Amino acid sequence: MTTARTTDLTVAPVPAHGAEDVVVATSGPDEGCVFTGTEDGSVFRVSHDGAKVDRVAHTGGRPLGIEIDADGRLLVCDAKRGVLRIDTATGGVETVTDRVGGQPMVFCNNAAIASDGTVWFSDSSRHYGIERWKDDFIQVTRSGRLMRMDPDGTVTVVLDGLAFANGVALSKDEDFVCVAETGGRTVVRRWLTGDRAGMRDLLCSNLPGYPDNIARGSDGLIWVTIASPRDPVVERLQGAPLKVRKLVTRIPQKLQPQPARTVRVQAYDDEGRLVHDLDLPGDRYHMVTGVREHDGRVWMGSLHEPAIAVHDL
Repeated sequence: MTTARTTDLTVAPVPAHGAEDVVVATSGPDEGCVFTGTEDGSVFRVSHDGAKVDRVAHTGGRPLGIEIDADGRLLVCDAKRGVLRIDTATGGVETVTDRVGGQPMVFCNNAAIASDGTVWFSDSSRHYGIERWKDDFIQVTRSGRLMRMDPDGTVTVVLDGLAFANGVALSKDEDFVCVAETGGRTVVRRWLTGDRAGMRDLLCSNLPGYPDNIARGSDGLIWVTIASPRDPVVERLQGAPLKVRKLVTRIPQKLQPQPARTVRVQAYDDEGRLVHDLDLPGDRYHMVTGVREHDGRVWMGSLHEPAIAVHDL
């Protein structure tokens, strides 16, 4: 296993806060560029050296998870607008779906695209939107879901009852899909093919903190963000009576438990073995919620920072 506790972290500013997720273009005119979405609704393109940043689109919502489809368009999970597609050349924004079973999604979060065009995506909560994510996290509503959208547009709920469904990734051979369960500090795995097709288990559990976005890297590993280390106070609250949990989320923000400053991502192989554990100082950057490994570089995004960051393995 590779571990890193160095200050080798390059930060590349963007013109808005909350560069939550990252994806690297591997072909086409944007090859080598990194895309991210911010809390003002913008989607930015950042050059591979961080020297040039330009806004390619505005969703009118809150872009979170970002993927690139087979046609080179961005597939964006917008917390307020659902699953979108963006043409990076024109800035055009198209709604793919904003409903599941006829009901509007409350908190569309992250996605992964299979080789046949199937889109796997998460809806973190059926009760609270992104502005009140802590309410769902503390109250443990277990209303998160993982969905499958077929190429013909049909949407099916595959997993339900998740404790804040978050990042989504496919295995290298696409024989399973997995989703981060932030409230449970686990990554849940759903088998798609073989003898275990339809079964559910865990890729990894008892993580050292709360996972956010996850993504399969060019190295074939599944990279997992640890947005904040495990907090015993938070976990005691999660086990308290519902009345107490609801009361806590109503107290002033500054008195609520706050995420610790940390920069941590891990990488697991398809057997659930930990391969990399990057635990970096959080003095210049913190709360990593997006990760993407590409050609030995680990790109990161943050729900709060007005920047993306990169670490060379």
